[in-house]
Amino acid sequence: MSEKTRVVIVGGGHNGLVAAGYLGRAGLDVQTLERRDVVGGAAVTEEWFPGYKISTCSYICHILQQKVIDELELRRYGFHVYPLDPSRVHPFPNGKSLTLWHDDAKTADELRKLSPEDAEAWHEWADLWHRAVRILSDYYLGPPPSLAELAERFREEGEEELLETLLTVPLRDLIERYFVSDEVRAAVSTGAMDMGDISAPGSAYISALYRYAAFREDTENYGIVRGGMGSITQSLARSAEASGVSIRTGAEVRRILTSNGRVTGVELVDGEVVEANVVLSNADPKRTFLTLVDEADLDEEFVEEVRALKTQSASAKFLCSLRELPDFSGHLGSEYNPEHLAMISLCPTAEHGEMSWDDAKNGRIPDTPMIQVQIPSVYDKTVAPEGRHVLSMWVYFLPPHVRDGSWPEMREEFGERLIDEVSRYAPNFREAIIDWTLLTPEDIEERIGLTDGNIRHLDMVPQQMMSRRPLPGWSDYRTPVEGLYLCGAGTHPGGEVTGAPGHNAAHVVLEDLGR
Repeated sequence: MSEKTRVVIVGGGHNGLVAAGYLGRAGLDVQTLERRDVVGGAAVTEEWFPGYKISTCSYICHILQQKVIDELELRRYGFHVYPLDPSRVHPFPNGKSLTLWHDDAKTADELRKLSPEDAEAWHEWADLWHRAVRILSDYYLGPPPSLAELAERFREEGEEELLETLLTVPLRDLIERYFVSDEVRAAVSTGAMDMGDISAPGSAYISALYRYAAFREDTENYGIVRGGMGSITQSLARSAEASGVSIRTGAEVRRILTSNGRVTGVELVDGEVVEANVVLSNADPKRTFLTLVDEADLDEEFVEEVRALKTQSASAKFLCSLRELPDFSGHLGSEYNPEHLAMISLCPTAEHGEMSWDDAKNGRIPDTPMIQVQIPSVYDKTVAPEGRHVLSMWVYFLPPHVRDGSWPEMREEFGERLIDEVSRYAPNFREAIIDWTLLTPEDIEERIGLTDGNIRHLDMVPQQMMSRRPLPGWSDYRTPVEGLYLCGAGTHPGGEVTGAPGHNAAHVVLEDLGR
């Protein structure tokens, strides 16, 4: 193709912006079309209450790829992270608590207060994940390896047994093998719980790839983003525009246009046609193939496989403004550092997570929801008025749609239940709230455009990972429609704010264009 190759990117989420940045720097004519009036997708900061800015969905930076940060010059365009250490605090209803640090020795000292036996096991446990994360982190930036390629790499490292463990031993079994304390088991399981069923074979592998990012050697970019997660996407947008990319907001794509099996552009909801030689969809696979692409352009078997993709694991986001910090002194003592409240996990036992997963799969709202509480304002003073704070809760596992009833009917009751749950640990919480709102899975679907409110586009379960993401035979970002590519979290390596799918898709496009 010529120098004037026109590229349209459907969706201005972080991966779409990463792809735009790389393609713009390669000299292509790139236009990003975003449905909303602000770019960012699920990584956006919004002023939910006057003077209070909160990250609407994603809430922590922990595996944004260093290569993406450096090559797109994100720090030059405003990206800044407050390093987060401890990585999180885990209080328990019995008054005990556990603080997890990046330093394994400090974490072992914390565990010793709960269980001396588990403190000794921690170093062996941490070593396993350091080894696994070191190897698997090499596979973020590129199409997924085959199982044979992965096996060969682990063999070269002398880690065949480690790979076999990751692929075949459920994370729950590993946890029980290493630890005896119920509190420690709950704390280490919570770090991986929002990926899916920890009793499923392969759950340990997914945990190594995503949720145990605290075991990465590089923790420079692990932390609270100044200005909220939207600062990441704003810096990506500024970087892309500096390379000549055009970004249009308020531009919703109705359908992706094709002719003779090849993409020709897109049509917006107002009827405008934007011609393109290449289209990248940052929408999830279901939305892309079942809504934006005419099914006549796709094989019937392919369409049925897309329909069958699992999007069962939804989440809700509770957002509130605070007149004062929640008081966790009953768990942390009277002299605790307020910065330790940046990340708090609430899950009494590992069993609670599994029960929640089962409830969600069956359309039920869990009695005891899994909660990650974040108070970024203990680090970042830009998101709230002086002396005030913002707090959010990421709540999982939840059904995308309630079987008996509806989310609109349950919103208020569920929000009150969340307030009550946090108040078990911080008695002043309810009185500290100035205002609050709750985004249910259906709200997230409508607002962000994610099928079933699935923040990672597809469930992060073993059968939908690596060379099977989104489908076997289609894990290289290409699609059955020539010139159409996927660049979102429904591709390898998956969800979280990594920038990897956008990076990888852009490089596949450049390869196909002979660049």
